Amino acid sequence: MTTTATSTYAITHNTHLEGWFYGFLGVLGFSLTLPATRMAVASLDPLIVGLGRGVIAAMLAAPLLWITSQKFPTAPQWRSIFIVFIGAVVGFPLLSAWAMRMVPSSHGAILLGLLPLATAIAGTLRAHERPSRAFWIASLLGSVTVVGYAYSQGGGTLQLADLALLAAVVMAALSYAEGARVARELGGWQVICWALVLAAPILIGPFIYALWEHGIAQATTASWVGFFYIGIVSMFLAFFAWYRGLAVGGVARVSQLQLLQPFLTLMFSAMFLGETFGANAMLAAALVGFAIIVSRRTHIAFIRHRNISPGTGH
Repeated sequence: MTTTATSTYAITHNTHLEGWFYGFLGVLGFSLTLPATRMAVASLDPLIVGLGRGVIAAMLAAPLLWITSQKFPTAPQWRSIFIVFIGAVVGFPLLSAWAMRMVPSSHGAILLGLLPLATAIAGTLRAHERPSRAFWIASLLGSVTVVGYAYSQGGGTLQLADLALLAAVVMAALSYAEGARVARELGGWQVICWALVLAAPILIGPFIYALWEHGIAQATTASWVGFFYIGIVSMFLAFFAWYRGLAVGGVARVSQLQLLQPFLTLMFSAMFLGETFGANAMLAAALVGFAIIVSRRTHIAFIRHRNISPGTGH
């Protein structure tokens, strides 16, 4: 019978810094996702964008796995990879692409500030982490702030696009936590690559149909730039750093770096899309940014299965 015990989340100073470093690189890559998606859907159908990013990334992932002679995942690892596929490769891309046709990327950025709390909750369920009360208070503060901002921007009600983004948050959080858990065994970049390979046969047919049904004749250069960014960086390279950071630094703690994402996305939206945002957006971003300072100093316990080595990632 498997026995468990609660202990301090064992992590050395070096791996702690490594987790934060790689986590920040992942967040930096993700921060341009909404502006790039909004650029892409300006003249490309959301179905093409949502499915195509996975197809593009899979075309890079398959050769990389073959060239590096990666071991085939075990059956339990495939179950985890399937969750990553559903959440990160299909669910989040499709829902966010559809939402970006209805709301500015700066608005979506604030709502996606819910991801740290959602990922921390998923981490307690799937990665055996137990953050302290102070950690939950900090994350809840950020969550209340972003939901309040989205509510006010929608004229006192949540918009349909907000509901789509909330669903995207849930799917992304589950895939992050599950991906980090299996990354301790397979390695960070291997997880997303195997998920993309799993997705390719399922995505390619609907993607080709979407191309035929909606066409690409009217697509602008800016839309193609946005499309290839989310396919190569958001769906591929950023996950290399993100899953490694979560695996070695802890899901709950490193996920709080996503609280920086609204700052970065607001900045990128202003730079590349000319979007403007008022004092309310900056205040909301400042409040959720403050939460990262608090959560970084809180205690997190790790429920360790004594007969299973948790690993340290690759």
